[in-house]
Amino acid sequence: MIKDGFMYLSVLVALAAVMVALEKRFRTKGLFKFIPGIVLIYIGAALMNTFGLFSESDSISSTNRTIRSALLPGMLALMLLKCDIREVFKLGPRMLGAFFSAVFSILIGFTVTYVIFKGFYVQDTWKAFGALAGSWTGGSANMVALQGIFHVPENIFGYALMMDTINYAVWVMFMFWLVPFAGKFNRWTKADVGFLNHSIEVSAAKEENEKEGPSFQHILYLLGIGLLISSLSTFAGNHLPVIGDVINATTWTIMIASVVGLILAVTPVAKIPGSMDISNVMLYIVIALIASQSDFSNITQAPIYLLSGFLILLIHLIVMILLGKLFKYDLFTLGVASLANIGGMASAPMLAASYNRSLIPIGVIMALLGSFTGTYFGMLVGKILSSL
Repeated sequence: MIKDGFMYLSVLVALAAVMVALEKRFRTKGLFKFIPGIVLIYIGAALMNTFGLFSESDSISSTNRTIRSALLPGMLALMLLKCDIREVFKLGPRMLGAFFSAVFSILIGFTVTYVIFKGFYVQDTWKAFGALAGSWTGGSANMVALQGIFHVPENIFGYALMMDTINYAVWVMFMFWLVPFAGKFNRWTKADVGFLNHSIEVSAAKEENEKEGPSFQHILYLLGIGLLISSLSTFAGNHLPVIGDVINATTWTIMIASVVGLILAVTPVAKIPGSMDISNVMLYIVIALIASQSDFSNITQAPIYLLSGFLILLIHLIVMILLGKLFKYDLFTLGVASLANIGGMASAPMLAASYNRSLIPIGVIMALLGSFTGTYFGMLVGKILSSL
């Protein structure tokens, strides 16, 4: 069992490196043909924790919290360096429509599922589902906020956490598995993907101007910029007032780092090559850290809750497909909208990258929208379920 924080971190980084190497080597073969390496990093780190490789020592907890809080704001800022906000605004109405369609379908999923299985749940399950809805329309921070708002009992909250880990992991893998079928799906919905091609062309033109890959000084520049933004935004976030239930120090930090990244995206800083590579390294490490706190050991203890989670996602899928056909949405837009809600910052940018790296900023911005609104949607779900 690993108790030292540094060894814990080194194992996770090594796991990420091995998965990236295997994905590069076997991209068109075996498991990697269907499941991206980033998902296997999540599963691998979660299994390590499930089988007891990592202890619950203060050293490991402190390392996880410190590294995640240090990398996440800088990662967002670097990802957004290639995001010309003027181009993103052009996608506004369509992407917002897809995002709120995903929210609507998730609300329906929770309501229908609760009505069907209400007789099988323990008392106050609606509170746990309200908190989980906050995570599935925003992120983990929203879920934690809603636990306090609803005063969710710890034993019931554990079921929500289990659903948030296991059902979520399966959904992420399913979303990535669908990527190769984008062409067929888009033809079926008669979607116009011109705006996606335009975004890709704009990004390709920028990359073409970067004739060479990042050199030593470019990497150092980007690390310095990213970590400085992270530290300053964290400092500022910790000194800004808490507003309501969702605007807290973490929210302020993410907002500040994102705004700084968007501002720098229209300056010469955006021309420094390698920002996507550095930010992806940070992202892979953050994913491994998040996954290392997951535990699959409770999978057999609450089958009704896991079944409920899959039914919620099935209803979400059906509604999204119907809306996609009705409004002629493409698979990229629907998929990223879905993971911006259910997966948040940990997976929406990754799914966007699986279509094209130039589309990552769209995933980031949509995930941020979810983090801003998730608490309120969770409160709405809790209110609806409590009245049933």
